[in-house]
Amino acid sequence: MIMKQAIIHIGLSNPKSPLNVASVMRAAGNYRVDRVVYTGERYPRALQRNPTIPKLSRKVSKDIPLAQVECLIAAADRLPIVCVELAENAIALPEYQHPQNALYIFGPEDGTLEQGIIDRADAVVYIPTVGCMNLAATVNVLLYDRLAKSRQAIDHNELIRQSRDTNNTVKLR
Repeated sequence: MIMKQAIIHIGLSNPKSPLNVASVMRAAGNYRVDRVVYTGERYPRALQRNPTIPKLSRKVSKDIPLAQVECLIAAADRLPIVCVELAENAIALPEYQHPQNALYIFGPEDGTLEQGIIDRADAVVYIPTVGCMNLAATVNVLLYDRLAKSRQAIDHNELIRQSRDTNNTVKLR
């Protein structure tokens, strides 16, 4: 079992795709994020236009709050701000050491973070891929990197038992 001690928030700058936000929520549940916030009107408008978006987040994220905020910087609530952006002079994710607590801010699917947010960040990291990744994929990679680099003790078999669905009972012998 994972014993959660860190405070981890995700900030989404003006997301547009309800499917991406649902996938971010699923990642937030899988990696035990405490809160997801977003700015802008595109996501709520898209939900109004298509309220029958498939539910991708599943029960793993049902207790994680998702809230619209005016300003991602103000939502940091004294957490270190880590922007994830393809920005010149950013730190490559494999070389980055995550702070214990953080607000990770991600840009929109079809744009970039505002310079003012970048300027206020404690760190700016990028994922060294050829081209840019989808928003939800970027969130998953960042959160996996954080987990992989953590020194948290995990009872792996207990985590597997808690995580798999009822159709999976396979064991290695």
